Amino acid sequence: MTAADARPARTSAIARLAVRPLPGGRGRTASRGPWSIVAAAVGWNLVNLRALTLSVPYDNDSSLHEQMVRFATAQLRAGHLPLTSWFPFLGAGSPQFLHYQSLPAILTGALGLLTGPDVAFRWSLYLLLSLWPVSVYLSARAFGAGRPAAAASAAMAPFLMSAPGVGYEQGAYVWLGYGVWTQLWAMWTLPLAWGLSWRAIRDGRGYLAATALTALTVALHFETGYLALSMLLVWPLLAGRPLVVRVRRAAVLLGGSLLAAAWVIVPLVEQRQWAAINEALQGTGLVNGYGARQVLDWLFTGQLLDAGRLPAITVCAALGLALAWLAWSSDADARALLAALAVCLLFSFGRTTFGSLVDVIPGGADLFFRRFMMGVQLAALLLAGRGAASLAAGCVRLVEARVPRWPAVLSAAAVLVAAVAVLAPAWLQLDAYDRDDGTAIAAQQSADSTQGVQLDRLIAVIERDGGGRTYAGLPSNWGQNFTVGMVPVFKYLESRDVDEVGYTLRTASLMTDPEYLFDESDPSDYRLFGIRYLILPAGEQPPVRARLAMRSGPYWLWTIDGDGYVQAGQIIGEISANRTNVGTSSLPVLGSDLAADGAYLGVMYGSDSGGNGPLPTVPSQSAAGTVSAESADLADGEASATVRMRRPGVAVLSASYDPGWTATVNGRQLPIRMVAPALVAVDVPAGTDHVVFRFQGYGDYPELLALSGLTLAMVAAAPVCLRRAKRRRAANSRAARSSRGGTSS
Repeated sequence: MTAADARPARTSAIARLAVRPLPGGRGRTASRGPWSIVAAAVGWNLVNLRALTLSVPYDNDSSLHEQMVRFATAQLRAGHLPLTSWFPFLGAGSPQFLHYQSLPAILTGALGLLTGPDVAFRWSLYLLLSLWPVSVYLSARAFGAGRPAAAASAAMAPFLMSAPGVGYEQGAYVWLGYGVWTQLWAMWTLPLAWGLSWRAIRDGRGYLAATALTALTVALHFETGYLALSMLLVWPLLAGRPLVVRVRRAAVLLGGSLLAAAWVIVPLVEQRQWAAINEALQGTGLVNGYGARQVLDWLFTGQLLDAGRLPAITVCAALGLALAWLAWSSDADARALLAALAVCLLFSFGRTTFGSLVDVIPGGADLFFRRFMMGVQLAALLLAGRGAASLAAGCVRLVEARVPRWPAVLSAAAVLVAAVAVLAPAWLQLDAYDRDDGTAIAAQQSADSTQGVQLDRLIAVIERDGGGRTYAGLPSNWGQNFTVGMVPVFKYLESRDVDEVGYTLRTASLMTDPEYLFDESDPSDYRLFGIRYLILPAGEQPPVRARLAMRSGPYWLWTIDGDGYVQAGQIIGEISANRTNVGTSSLPVLGSDLAADGAYLGVMYGSDSGGNGPLPTVPSQSAAGTVSAESADLADGEASATVRMRRPGVAVLSASYDPGWTATVNGRQLPIRMVAPALVAVDVPAGTDHVVFRFQGYGDYPELLALSGLTLAMVAAAPVCLRRAKRRRAANSRAARSSRGGTSS
């Protein structure tokens, strides 16, 4: 045998070592052992994370997600589809369920019809995070890992910890963390979508499950959806021959997944121009990614998997990567995992490394590239299980070779003890972190029972009187330190579904960037944003003229007379803006007194103009009109007002512009227009006019949902039809041969 002949044999042996079970495992025992490891990881999570089930307002993005769940429950209870509803609470409102990954909120909101939305949210967070090792185990098995290797990946799954903190780790989700709850849903489905898609490409089976899970991942979380879809372009090239067959299988999965997710993708693309780019974060690593140098440094130094402790998981992942690389020519499963790691790394490098080249990615301008490090963590975790199992198997074989009659039961016990010792720094670190999280939740509950009750009295007045939004500071000013316990008041208001200004950059509404630039000392800005109420620390004087309405402990409520959701005025000029610069284009308007004088600027939207000229001067005459009566229920997408106009002008609704808004004036429907910063307006004639604004959401969901269902049905039926066709061809071939044989006889 030549050296060239010996290499494939050696790599095949390495590949088998990566996935074969430990010696001594037989039958049911070999099956129960790995599942008991998975159960232990799940049980550890269930115990350590139990504080997540407690009722408490959130000091992270979970405040938005829980609010969306409550809104979904309310809309479903009223017989409305959340996807077509106006979400009014943040950023002057938006069709949030269209522009954002809203399927988790809709599913949890539906469960909330039975349990209550807040209970459904908390338990979804707790159970999805606790049970994640099950998804990791099943995914590893789909990639060809043996039970010990898959169990090792599952055992390490709860203990990931990274420097950025927003990957597949507890810090991304718990109360002290970032609260990226929608990512948690896709964290559960991506491992399964990867595993089943690879199996379908490799073996030609399981198309329906792979297609459904890939489409589901897209709908649950957009960045995760990119990771699910992109692998369908790469894996066919690595699955072995015949290449044409693998490409055809991947094409079925890719086309089926895109069509099954069309109910999410098509509205998102069609309505993209009405979703603002987050101007404040442009140019930062949060959007552009941290670049190849930083990401690779984190990976190689252990800060992407084992931040703040000994890099045990990183070492196992490095061993698994080395074994997979050595087995490249003989192990297609190893190639698939290496490709997944490489693709996710390239995504995570982002615009910081690739610059404008990332614009070739569909929707690249809306992506947060740092989030793709979650895919790096998942691929590394699956490799780490293989590395850990290989290391354990090698050590056991070494001991058995040197110690005669070594009992097999001692091998399993030794491996278990070694695993506990290796993971001890990780579980001690996470145990301390979870205790801190539970302590913070308990402290917040205590604050809710005192300070929260005091603030609730003011909120009850706001809910009773209505007529405008509430301002209680910004994250960039005193509002961040004006709190209920640890939660800023502007976040606490969200937990009570108060329509507010100040919790900025939470949605993709066109008003979200102008809101970030809100000037609390400018009365005109209050008018533009429809602010009627201020909640300030006790003893603090309001930044604009206001009347003290109520005191409650450390919180005082002030009201501003004359401001509400609808204003009357006149158009005196025009500016240009688009979704990438609506905030900066509106900055001169926000810094002026135009709205206070009833003067507005129209917006030439979609223009790429390099800038706007000086603001026009307000005509030296009385205001064009006043609002004599107003009624608004923006949660139902409706507002009405009676305006008295001295001359023709506009009625302006303080809601973020979207083409779904319609307006009637004296019963006659008229076209809406955009006024700066990005508000809804309609022309009104002189005299007394009754104006009604209504929101009508995107209308093609029934057809798109039907398309998704039809696609999944066709994917399910296709293999059956192909098998029947193959059997018919075989039967016809046999009949033809039999006929020829009968003729010759």
